[in-house]
Amino acid sequence: MRLSRFFISTVAVLLAVTTAASACTPSDREALLSFKAALNEPYLGIFKTWSGDDCCVNWYGVSCDPETNRVADIALRGESEDPIFEKAGRSGYMTGSISPAVCNLDRLTTLVLADWKGISGEIPSCISKLPNLRILDLIGNKISGEIPADIGQLSRLTVLNVADNQISGSIPCSIVDLNRLMHLELSNNKLTGEIPTDIGKLSMMSRALLSRNQLTGPIPGSLASIKRLADLDLSMNQITGSIPAQFGSMPVLSTLNLDSNQLSGEIPTSLLANSGLNILNLSRNSLEGNLPDVFGPKTYFTAIDLSYNNLRGSIPKSLSSAKYIGHMDLSHNHLCGAIPNGSPFDHLEASSFANNDCLCGMPLRTC
Repeated sequence: MRLSRFFISTVAVLLAVTTAASACTPSDREALLSFKAALNEPYLGIFKTWSGDDCCVNWYGVSCDPETNRVADIALRGESEDPIFEKAGRSGYMTGSISPAVCNLDRLTTLVLADWKGISGEIPSCISKLPNLRILDLIGNKISGEIPADIGQLSRLTVLNVADNQISGSIPCSIVDLNRLMHLELSNNKLTGEIPTDIGKLSMMSRALLSRNQLTGPIPGSLASIKRLADLDLSMNQITGSIPAQFGSMPVLSTLNLDSNQLSGEIPTSLLANSGLNILNLSRNSLEGNLPDVFGPKTYFTAIDLSYNNLRGSIPKSLSSAKYIGHMDLSHNHLCGAIPNGSPFDHLEASSFANNDCLCGMPLRTC
Protein backbone atom coordinates (compact mmCIF):
# COMPACT_ATOMS: atom_id res chain seq x y z
CA MET A 1 0.00 0.00 0.00
CA ARG A 2 2.80 2.39 0.94
CA LEU A 3 4.66 1.45 -2.27
CA SER A 4 1.56 2.21 -4.32
CA ARG A 5 1.15 5.62 -2.68
CA PHE A 6 4.84 6.35 -3.25
CA PHE A 7 4.51 5.41 -6.93
CA ILE A 8 1.42 7.60 -7.43
CA SER A 9 3.03 10.60 -5.71
CA THR A 10 6.21 10.14 -7.73
CA VAL A 11 4.24 10.07 -11.01
CA ALA A 12 2.31 13.17 -9.92
CA VAL A 13 5.54 15.05 -9.23
CA LEU A 14 7.02 13.98 -12.57
CA LEU A 15 3.87 15.07 -14.41
CA ALA A 16 3.93 18.43 -12.67
CA VAL A 17 7.58 18.97 -13.56
CA THR A 18 7.00 17.89 -17.18
CA THR A 19 3.97 20.17 -17.53
CA ALA A 20 5.86 23.11 -16.09
CA ALA A 21 8.76 22.45 -18.44
CA SER A 22 6.51 22.25 -21.51
CA ALA A 23 4.43 25.35 -20.73
CA CYS A 24 5.23 28.69 -22.30
CA THR A 25 7.55 30.93 -20.36
CA PRO A 26 6.04 33.43 -17.90
CA SER A 27 7.65 36.30 -19.83
CA ASP A 28 5.99 35.22 -23.09
CA ARG A 29 2.66 34.83 -21.35
CA GLU A 30 2.97 38.27 -19.80
CA ALA A 31 3.84 39.81 -23.19
CA LEU A 32 0.81 38.17 -24.83
CA LEU A 33 -1.52 39.40 -22.09
CA SER A 34 -0.20 42.95 -22.53
CA PHE A 35 -0.67 42.58 -26.30
CA LYS A 36 -4.25 41.42 -25.67
CA ALA A 37 -4.95 44.27 -23.24
CA ALA A 38 -4.29 46.87 -25.95
CA LEU A 39 -6.89 45.32 -28.28
CA ASN A 40 -10.67 44.99 -28.20
CA GLU A 41 -12.43 42.22 -30.13
CA PRO A 42 -16.14 42.41 -29.19
CA TYR A 43 -17.89 39.87 -31.42
CA LEU A 44 -16.02 36.58 -31.76
CA GLY A 45 -14.52 36.20 -28.30
CA ILE A 46 -11.17 34.95 -29.56
CA PHE A 47 -9.29 36.50 -26.64
CA LYS A 48 -11.44 34.55 -24.18
CA THR A 49 -9.27 31.58 -25.13
CA TRP A 50 -6.20 33.48 -23.92
CA SER A 51 -6.44 32.22 -20.36
CA GLY A 52 -4.64 29.67 -18.25
CA ASP A 53 -0.96 29.32 -17.56
CA ASP A 54 0.12 27.66 -20.80
CA CYS A 55 -0.12 30.06 -23.73
CA CYS A 56 1.15 27.31 -26.04
CA VAL A 57 -2.09 25.34 -25.70
CA ASN A 58 -5.49 26.47 -26.99
CA TRP A 59 -4.69 30.17 -27.14
CA TYR A 60 -6.38 31.11 -30.41
CA GLY A 61 -3.87 32.17 -33.07
CA VAL A 62 -0.81 31.48 -30.90
CA SER A 63 1.68 28.72 -31.59
CA CYS A 64 4.99 27.85 -29.97
CA ASP A 65 8.23 26.22 -30.97
CA PRO A 66 7.86 22.60 -29.72
CA GLU A 67 11.51 22.41 -28.71
CA THR A 68 11.82 25.65 -26.76
CA ASN A 69 8.16 26.31 -25.87
CA ARG A 70 8.70 29.92 -26.82
CA VAL A 71 5.97 31.78 -28.68
CA ALA A 72 6.79 31.61 -32.41
CA ASP A 73 3.64 32.77 -34.17
CA ILE A 74 0.73 35.13 -33.64
CA ALA A 75 -1.67 34.68 -36.56
CA LEU A 76 -4.95 36.54 -36.18
CA ARG A 77 -6.93 37.19 -39.36
CA GLY A 78 -10.24 39.06 -39.43
CA GLU A 79 -11.23 37.37 -42.69
CA SER A 80 -11.14 33.62 -42.23
CA GLU A 81 -13.01 30.37 -42.87
CA ASP A 82 -12.28 29.26 -39.32
CA PRO A 83 -15.34 27.74 -37.58
CA ILE A 84 -15.35 30.57 -35.03
CA PHE A 85 -16.18 32.99 -37.87
CA GLU A 86 -18.74 30.68 -39.47
CA LYS A 87 -20.48 30.22 -36.15
CA ALA A 88 -20.66 33.99 -35.62
CA GLY A 89 -21.81 34.53 -39.20
CA ARG A 90 -19.61 37.56 -39.66
CA SER A 91 -16.10 38.76 -40.38
CA GLY A 92 -13.88 40.08 -37.65
CA TYR A 93 -13.68 43.56 -36.20
CA MET A 94 -11.10 44.73 -33.73
CA THR A 95 -10.05 48.10 -32.32
CA GLY A 96 -7.14 49.20 -30.19
CA SER A 97 -3.46 49.29 -31.07
CA ILE A 98 -0.37 47.09 -31.30
CA SER A 99 1.29 47.05 -27.90
CA PRO A 100 5.10 47.40 -27.84
CA ALA A 101 4.95 44.42 -25.46
CA VAL A 102 4.87 42.22 -28.57
CA CYS A 103 8.56 43.08 -28.97
CA ASN A 104 9.30 41.11 -25.81
CA LEU A 105 8.50 37.93 -27.74
CA ASP A 106 12.06 37.68 -28.98
CA ARG A 107 11.53 34.30 -30.69
CA LEU A 108 8.57 35.52 -32.75
CA THR A 109 8.73 34.51 -36.42
CA THR A 110 5.22 35.49 -37.55
CA LEU A 111 3.05 38.44 -36.65
CA VAL A 112 -0.24 38.52 -38.53
CA LEU A 113 -2.88 40.99 -37.39
CA ALA A 114 -4.77 41.33 -40.66
CA ASP A 115 -8.15 42.58 -41.86
CA TRP A 116 -9.59 43.66 -38.52
CA LYS A 117 -10.61 47.03 -39.99
CA GLY A 118 -10.37 49.08 -36.79
CA ILE A 119 -6.88 48.62 -35.32
CA SER A 120 -5.18 52.01 -35.18
CA GLY A 121 -2.07 53.59 -33.72
CA GLU A 122 1.44 53.14 -35.05
CA ILE A 123 3.66 50.16 -35.76
CA PRO A 124 5.89 49.91 -32.67
CA SER A 125 9.42 50.91 -33.66
CA CYS A 126 10.78 48.05 -31.57
CA ILE A 127 9.33 45.61 -34.14
CA SER A 128 12.62 45.97 -36.00
CA LYS A 129 14.40 44.45 -33.00
CA LEU A 130 12.74 41.04 -33.41
CA PRO A 131 15.66 39.04 -34.85
CA ASN A 132 13.66 36.02 -36.05
CA LEU A 133 10.66 37.75 -37.63
CA ARG A 134 9.87 36.36 -41.07
CA ILE A 135 6.31 37.53 -41.70
CA LEU A 136 4.82 40.91 -40.76
CA ASP A 137 1.25 41.17 -42.08
CA LEU A 138 -0.89 44.07 -40.84
CA ILE A 139 -3.10 44.56 -43.92
CA GLY A 140 -6.58 45.98 -43.67
CA ASN A 141 -6.60 48.15 -40.56
CA LYS A 142 -6.34 51.85 -39.68
CA ILE A 143 -2.70 51.86 -38.69
CA SER A 144 -1.06 55.28 -39.08
CA GLY A 145 2.37 56.78 -38.53
CA GLU A 146 5.42 55.71 -40.48
CA ILE A 147 7.09 52.43 -41.32
CA PRO A 148 9.86 52.03 -38.71
CA ALA A 149 13.01 53.69 -40.05
CA ASP A 150 15.23 50.71 -39.20
CA ILE A 151 12.89 48.06 -40.64
CA GLY A 152 15.93 46.88 -42.62
CA GLN A 153 17.30 45.24 -39.47
CA LEU A 154 14.79 42.40 -39.90
CA SER A 155 17.30 40.31 -41.81
CA ARG A 156 15.04 37.25 -42.00
CA LEU A 157 11.86 39.01 -43.15
CA THR A 158 10.26 37.43 -46.22
CA VAL A 159 6.82 39.11 -46.17
CA LEU A 160 6.08 42.76 -45.38
CA ASN A 161 2.41 43.57 -45.87
CA VAL A 162 0.99 46.81 -44.46
CA ALA A 163 -1.43 47.50 -47.33
CA ASP A 164 -4.84 49.12 -46.83
CA ASN A 165 -3.94 51.26 -43.83
CA GLN A 166 -3.24 54.95 -43.26
CA ILE A 167 0.54 54.83 -43.11
CA SER A 168 2.32 58.06 -44.09
CA GLY A 169 5.86 59.26 -44.56
CA SER A 170 8.38 57.88 -47.02
CA ILE A 171 9.52 54.35 -47.73
CA PRO A 172 12.51 53.88 -45.37
CA CYS A 173 15.87 53.70 -47.10
CA SER A 174 16.75 50.71 -44.94
CA ILE A 175 14.05 48.62 -46.64
CA VAL A 176 16.60 47.70 -49.31
CA ASP A 177 18.55 45.77 -46.68
CA LEU A 178 15.78 43.14 -46.38
CA ASN A 179 17.72 40.76 -48.57
CA ARG A 180 15.33 37.83 -48.00
CA LEU A 181 12.17 39.78 -48.76
CA MET A 182 9.88 38.07 -51.28
CA HIS A 183 6.59 39.97 -50.94
CA LEU A 184 6.36 43.72 -50.43
CA GLU A 185 2.83 45.12 -50.18
CA LEU A 186 2.41 48.80 -49.29
CA SER A 187 -0.66 49.62 -51.40
CA ASN A 188 -3.46 51.97 -50.41
CA ASN A 189 -1.71 54.10 -47.84
CA LYS A 190 -0.52 57.71 -47.71
CA LEU A 191 3.13 57.15 -48.53
CA THR A 192 5.02 60.05 -50.08
CA GLY A 193 8.47 60.66 -51.48
CA GLU A 194 10.41 58.57 -53.96
CA ILE A 195 10.94 54.83 -54.24
CA PRO A 196 14.50 54.09 -53.04
CA THR A 197 16.77 54.11 -56.08
CA ASP A 198 18.58 50.95 -54.97
CA ILE A 199 15.44 48.90 -54.39
CA GLY A 200 16.95 46.50 -56.90
CA LYS A 201 19.03 45.13 -54.02
CA LEU A 202 15.93 43.12 -53.02
CA SER A 203 17.02 40.28 -55.27
CA MET A 204 14.60 37.70 -53.80
CA MET A 205 11.47 39.80 -54.32
CA SER A 206 8.76 38.34 -56.55
CA ARG A 207 5.95 40.76 -55.76
CA ALA A 208 6.05 44.53 -55.20
CA LEU A 209 2.68 46.26 -54.78
CA LEU A 210 2.93 49.99 -54.08
CA SER A 211 -0.23 51.31 -55.73
CA ARG A 212 -2.64 53.98 -54.44
CA ASN A 213 -0.16 56.12 -52.56
CA GLN A 214 1.31 59.56 -53.25
CA LEU A 215 4.73 58.43 -54.42
CA THR A 216 6.69 60.78 -56.67
CA GLY A 217 9.90 60.77 -58.67
CA PRO A 218 10.98 58.29 -61.35
CA ILE A 219 10.65 54.52 -61.55
CA PRO A 220 14.01 53.17 -60.31
CA GLY A 221 15.78 51.37 -63.11
CA SER A 222 17.28 49.01 -60.54
CA LEU A 223 13.90 47.23 -60.32
CA ALA A 224 14.75 45.59 -63.64
CA SER A 225 17.69 43.78 -62.01
CA ILE A 226 15.34 41.76 -59.76
CA LYS A 227 15.25 38.56 -61.79
CA ARG A 228 12.47 36.98 -59.68
CA LEU A 229 10.05 39.92 -59.89
CA ALA A 230 6.80 38.70 -61.43
CA ASP A 231 4.24 41.25 -60.23
CA LEU A 232 4.93 45.00 -60.11
CA ASP A 233 2.18 47.50 -59.32
CA LEU A 234 3.03 51.20 -59.05
CA SER A 235 -0.36 52.45 -60.24
CA MET A 236 -2.29 55.45 -58.89
CA ASN A 237 0.67 57.45 -57.68
CA GLN A 238 2.34 60.62 -58.95
CA ILE A 239 5.35 58.96 -60.54
CA THR A 240 7.07 60.86 -63.35
CA GLY A 241 9.69 60.19 -65.99
CA SER A 242 9.83 57.38 -68.50
CA ILE A 243 9.34 53.62 -68.33
CA PRO A 244 12.75 51.92 -67.98
CA ALA A 245 13.54 50.08 -71.19
CA GLN A 246 15.17 47.32 -69.12
CA PHE A 247 11.70 46.16 -68.02
CA GLY A 248 11.45 44.44 -71.39
CA SER A 249 14.22 42.01 -70.47
CA MET A 250 12.89 40.95 -67.07
CA PRO A 251 12.67 37.14 -67.29
CA VAL A 252 9.56 36.38 -65.19
CA LEU A 253 7.66 39.68 -65.15
CA SER A 254 4.04 38.78 -65.92
CA THR A 255 2.01 41.68 -64.46
CA LEU A 256 2.98 45.34 -64.80
CA ASN A 257 0.57 48.04 -63.62
CA LEU A 258 1.81 51.61 -64.06
CA ASP A 259 -1.54 53.26 -64.75
CA SER A 260 -2.72 56.59 -63.35
CA ASN A 261 0.65 58.27 -62.95
CA GLN A 262 2.41 61.09 -64.79
CA LEU A 263 4.69 58.99 -66.98
CA SER A 264 5.92 60.43 -70.27
CA GLY A 265 8.09 59.39 -73.18
CA GLU A 266 7.53 56.41 -75.46
CA ILE A 267 6.54 52.86 -74.62
CA PRO A 268 9.75 50.79 -74.79
CA THR A 269 9.72 48.45 -77.76
CA SER A 270 11.25 45.70 -75.66
CA LEU A 271 8.37 45.90 -73.17
CA LEU A 272 5.68 45.04 -75.73
CA ALA A 273 7.97 42.38 -77.20
CA ASN A 274 8.35 40.62 -73.84
CA SER A 275 6.46 37.37 -74.45
CA GLY A 276 6.20 36.61 -70.73
CA LEU A 277 4.16 39.71 -69.96
CA ASN A 278 0.47 38.79 -69.54
CA ILE A 279 -1.10 41.87 -67.96
CA LEU A 280 0.05 45.36 -68.93
CA ASN A 281 -1.71 48.55 -67.82
CA LEU A 282 -0.12 51.85 -68.84
CA SER A 283 -3.37 53.81 -69.04
CA ARG A 284 -3.93 57.37 -67.80
CA ASN A 285 -0.42 58.70 -68.29
CA SER A 286 1.16 61.05 -70.83
CA LEU A 287 2.89 58.45 -73.00
CA GLU A 288 3.49 59.42 -76.60
CA GLY A 289 4.89 58.18 -79.87
CA ASN A 290 3.75 55.30 -82.05
CA LEU A 291 2.78 51.82 -80.94
CA PRO A 292 5.78 49.57 -81.70
CA ASP A 293 5.04 46.95 -84.37
CA VAL A 294 6.62 44.08 -82.42
CA PHE A 295 3.78 41.63 -81.76
CA GLY A 296 3.94 38.04 -82.92
CA PRO A 297 2.95 34.39 -82.34
CA LYS A 298 4.41 34.44 -78.80
CA THR A 299 2.42 37.50 -77.75
CA TYR A 300 -0.07 36.52 -75.03
CA PHE A 301 -1.91 39.28 -73.19
CA THR A 302 -4.78 38.54 -70.85
CA ALA A 303 -5.23 42.31 -70.70
CA ILE A 304 -3.42 45.27 -72.25
CA ASP A 305 -4.64 48.79 -71.49
CA LEU A 306 -2.96 51.78 -73.14
CA SER A 307 -5.95 54.14 -72.96
CA TYR A 308 -5.85 57.82 -71.98
CA ASN A 309 -2.40 58.62 -73.36
CA ASN A 310 -1.05 60.61 -76.32
CA LEU A 311 -0.23 57.70 -78.63
CA ARG A 312 -0.21 58.47 -82.36
CA GLY A 313 0.07 56.61 -85.64
CA SER A 314 -1.77 53.45 -86.61
CA ILE A 315 -2.59 50.21 -84.81
CA PRO A 316 0.17 47.69 -85.63
CA LYS A 317 -1.01 44.96 -88.00
CA SER A 318 1.25 42.49 -86.19
CA LEU A 319 -1.34 42.43 -83.36
CA SER A 320 -3.36 40.10 -85.60
CA SER A 321 -0.60 37.50 -85.31
CA ALA A 322 -0.71 37.43 -81.50
CA LYS A 323 -1.34 34.06 -79.89
CA TYR A 324 -3.98 35.58 -77.60
CA ILE A 325 -5.24 38.98 -76.53
CA GLY A 326 -8.17 38.92 -74.13
CA HIS A 327 -8.92 42.55 -73.31
CA MET A 328 -7.36 45.49 -75.11
CA ASP A 329 -8.13 49.19 -74.65
CA LEU A 330 -6.60 51.79 -76.97
CA SER A 331 -9.25 54.45 -76.40
CA HIS A 332 -8.61 58.15 -75.73
CA ASN A 333 -5.42 58.52 -77.74
CA HIS A 334 -4.59 60.10 -81.12
CA LEU A 335 -4.50 56.94 -83.21
CA CYS A 336 -5.52 57.00 -86.86
CA GLY A 337 -6.11 54.66 -89.78
CA ALA A 338 -7.85 51.34 -90.31
CA ILE A 339 -8.35 48.88 -87.46
CA PRO A 340 -6.77 45.57 -88.60
CA ASN A 341 -9.03 42.65 -89.43
CA GLY A 342 -9.27 39.31 -87.64
CA SER A 343 -8.40 38.35 -84.08
CA PRO A 344 -8.32 39.96 -81.55
CA PHE A 345 -10.18 42.84 -83.17
CA ASP A 346 -13.23 40.76 -84.07
CA HIS A 347 -14.19 40.31 -80.38
CA LEU A 348 -13.42 43.81 -79.12
CA GLU A 349 -16.10 46.43 -78.62
CA ALA A 350 -16.15 49.96 -80.02
CA SER A 351 -15.29 51.35 -76.57
CA SER A 352 -11.80 49.84 -76.94
CA PHE A 353 -11.08 52.30 -79.78
CA ALA A 354 -13.27 55.29 -78.87
CA ASN A 355 -12.07 58.90 -78.77
CA ASN A 356 -9.12 58.65 -81.11
CA ASP A 357 -8.39 61.05 -83.97
CA CYS A 358 -9.39 59.08 -87.04
CA LEU A 359 -9.64 55.32 -86.47
CA CYS A 360 -12.03 53.46 -88.71
CA GLY A 361 -13.18 49.95 -89.54
CA MET A 362 -15.00 47.37 -87.45
CA PRO A 363 -16.21 47.83 -84.77
CA LEU A 364 -16.17 51.56 -85.61
CA ARG A 365 -17.44 53.28 -88.74
CA THR A 366 -16.45 52.00 -92.16
CA CYS A 367 -13.25 53.46 -93.57
